Amino acid sequence: MPQHPVTDFLSSSAALCDAVLRLRGPALSEELGRIAREVTHSLWGRFIPRQDKDPRAASGLQQDVMFDDQYFGRFEVGGRESYSDTERKHLASLASLAGSVMQVHSVAQRTTHAYVQVEAQLQHQSQILDQIHESVLTMDLNGFITSWNKGAERLFGYSSVEAVGRNILFLYDEEDTTFSDDFLEQGGRLMEVRRKKKNGEVFWASLSLSPLCDREDRSIGLIAYLTDITERKMAEERLHHLAYYDALTSLPNRSLLTKLVDQALTVAQRSKLHGCILFIDLNRFKLINDTLGRAAGDELLREVARRFRLALRDQDLVARLGGDEFAVGLFDISQHYEASMVAQKLLSVLNEPFLIDGNDLRVDASIGISVYPQDGNDGETLLRQADIAMYRAKVGNPDGERVAFYSQDMNQGMQERMRIESGLRQALGSGQLQLHYQPKFSIEDGHIIGAEALVRWKHPERGLVPPAEFIPLAESTGLVVQVGEWVLEAACAQAQAWKMAGVPPIRLAVNVSAREFTSALPGRVQETLRRYGLEPSWLELEITESTLMNNIDRVIGIMDRITELGVTLSLDDFGTGYSSLSYLKRFPIDTLKIDRSFTTGIPSDANDCAIASTIISIAQQLKHKVIAEGVETVEQLAFLKSSGCDEVQGYLFSQPLPAADFERALKENWTPA
Repeated sequence: MPQHPVTDFLSSSAALCDAVLRLRGPALSEELGRIAREVTHSLWGRFIPRQDKDPRAASGLQQDVMFDDQYFGRFEVGGRESYSDTERKHLASLASLAGSVMQVHSVAQRTTHAYVQVEAQLQHQSQILDQIHESVLTMDLNGFITSWNKGAERLFGYSSVEAVGRNILFLYDEEDTTFSDDFLEQGGRLMEVRRKKKNGEVFWASLSLSPLCDREDRSIGLIAYLTDITERKMAEERLHHLAYYDALTSLPNRSLLTKLVDQALTVAQRSKLHGCILFIDLNRFKLINDTLGRAAGDELLREVARRFRLALRDQDLVARLGGDEFAVGLFDISQHYEASMVAQKLLSVLNEPFLIDGNDLRVDASIGISVYPQDGNDGETLLRQADIAMYRAKVGNPDGERVAFYSQDMNQGMQERMRIESGLRQALGSGQLQLHYQPKFSIEDGHIIGAEALVRWKHPERGLVPPAEFIPLAESTGLVVQVGEWVLEAACAQAQAWKMAGVPPIRLAVNVSAREFTSALPGRVQETLRRYGLEPSWLELEITESTLMNNIDRVIGIMDRITELGVTLSLDDFGTGYSSLSYLKRFPIDTLKIDRSFTTGIPSDANDCAIASTIISIAQQLKHKVIAEGVETVEQLAFLKSSGCDEVQGYLFSQPLPAADFERALKENWTPA
């Protein structure tokens, strides 16, 4: 049974497409001719490609094969007297289909050829990149590696498979992790960087960056060229060390010291800090060196350098100038007298004998101090002035340890501070310290509810020494710990006396410095209360914000141990430090204390009023009591009362009183007039 005409044509169309895709030359022409005969039911038929010239005259039915004015050839069929319109249409459709398929196939062939050429070119370029010694890689704008040559494999130890697709940051050394959009956009930069190999080895590399662009010249990434320069960097570091460091002690030499001093002075100037140079000359070193020989002298100098370095902070500079001379630079001190304390510390580390080759050797030193900006504005000038001051110290007492400032006024101030420090040490053991008690009052009813214990120094010759003179000195020298221990002991002893006299329990507030606030404090408080038979309700510890800013968890642990004893805690000088409110809610405190610096401006200063009101509001939200210190006027009291403050202390009510006067006030239930 013959096929349906439409089915027959579709079958022939499929055969035509298959022939164009598979066949070439005469075989294609023969197959296309066959398909044309089949479609038109002709006895003969052929396809004549455009490049073939047939001398025979055309006969029968003809149809050109074209697509978009491009001529591919023609169909010719014959052997019949006539053709129906349907057969003519089928031949025309077949020619149209053949033209479109041939056009697509031609484009595909050209594309494939171009792709093969591009692929060959890329392979050629890849071979070139792999042969060069440099490490070359590309990355996109987000830093993800897109290509990785053999040089990169040799340099880093990662294969292309391991590296491509990863972010460039995995090659960075931990100390060199700068990577940003700005870095990616600044192609062409040449820099020296630290990178890390697959085996963990860190090396120095010279890195050059060039932009990677598309056909429209838009940036799509970076090309990175890297070369290992580790050997050169190590050579440079060795040369730098030889030029700027002392070969014997490995400390900076004079050249590096002056450079670093000049840099530090720039920072000190912006921060309005003092800077100091200490010029140190060892005494008796020449005798040791001449007697025991240079080897022993060198070992002694190395040990002195080690002790100096351990005695100083990381940010302090220490250098060896040559021979037995050293220098120290201090640049983040707020008061120049701190330099004299450092000088004494350096002298103290020389007190212990040096064991060199079985010999116990002893040296001391003379130290001269110059101060920025009074004595000079650059390293060389300050070093020269410190040298002069050192000579003055040595001449002043050739046989002893001496410290001298270049400025005579500073020398006098240093001598005065040393006299105060020495006197304070004596005062601790000779009954010269006393406690005065400043009453604390309830705003609600005006009754005394407690007192702050304040230390006073009654000098046998100078009389009453103001706390502002000796408390800062005690803090800077560490004597504040001994003073604090004495205050706690004396306050508890006095509280016991009042308890025995029938005085109702009141809260005695004792200030605790940051140096005292250690894990040993709760035990010391507990033992002191036990020894005097006092209930914890008699004692309150006042701590400052600065105490709380180091190792929060450790501090809170100490505070918890104190409150477990039943002793209350008060946060002193609140608002002057840097407490985070997130930490404040964790502190087991009972009272917030408004610093006098805020109370002074009330009620005329709007800022002080706002700060005081805010502190009171915070305390109320956290269920803490609030006390304001430094209250001296009725207007201040009225504002604090209206704002919800609980307690006050200040000269409006009473100045600090000796123990007997305070006891009298308690017994009389003294209230403000």
